[in-house]
Amino acid sequence: MVVVKSKGLLSILTFSEKRKDILFLLEEKPCTLSDIKDYFNVSSPEISPRIKEMLACNLIAKTDKNYQITPIGRAIITHFRPFLEIIETIENNESFWEDHYLGDIPQKMLDDLRDLKDCKVLSGSIENIYESHKIFTENISRSSHLKGVSSIFIPTYPDFVVGMAERNVPTSLILTEKVFNKVRDEHRDKLEFYLKSPNTELFVVDDVKIAFVVTDVFFSMSLFFNPEAYDPRDDLVGYDPSALKWGSDLFDHYKEMSTKITSI
Repeated sequence: MVVVKSKGLLSILTFSEKRKDILFLLEEKPCTLSDIKDYFNVSSPEISPRIKEMLACNLIAKTDKNYQITPIGRAIITHFRPFLEIIETIENNESFWEDHYLGDIPQKMLDDLRDLKDCKVLSGSIENIYESHKIFTENISRSSHLKGVSSIFIPTYPDFVVGMAERNVPTSLILTEKVFNKVRDEHRDKLEFYLKSPNTELFVVDDVKIAFVVTDVFFSMSLFFNPEAYDPRDDLVGYDPSALKWGSDLFDHYKEMSTKITSI
């Protein structure tokens, strides 16, 4: 067991927002004291003690009038930034990560959770819990391809997916066995049309507690409160490239576990 004490380099960076920000600033370029004061809009008495502490720890060095990051400082910040980013990712949507079941998100994906830093939670009201699905369909209408995993059945989705197949939108879906059986039993004609379409794929996976789609436009994920209770109100939505890649990698993870369906 490793015990980390709050002293030395650890406290220099974690107990002061200003010291951390100075290090990030000097990572970009050397700065004079005036440059640093102007950047943070502070006086010398406010910033000078922070600089002295960082000089003493060999995080920064002074050459002539400029302060610059040291090789040690640069090495530390290389590992420190991902730590800060994953903390920020969790804090940005803290209740979403705290309140939901994460057991079916593989650890390797949770390790890269900072890729979802810019995602936002869209919540439907109690009166209209599927309001977020309106945004969902609007985003899909702008997408040129779609990949998704579903462990839930929403009555409007078979028609929606068939519509995408009719428009020849490349679509790859992974359904849990229970959802697949329901679609096969209640929407057999639509399922057959989907399977016969030229740009579609369908896979079946054992029971998982997650639902998400990823396209070239957006990533949207909904989770369960626990393995028995799905949350229909909250969707985590992102549009930046890192979120799209994270969602695509998660899809590939489940695709490797799935069985391809070519006919029924």
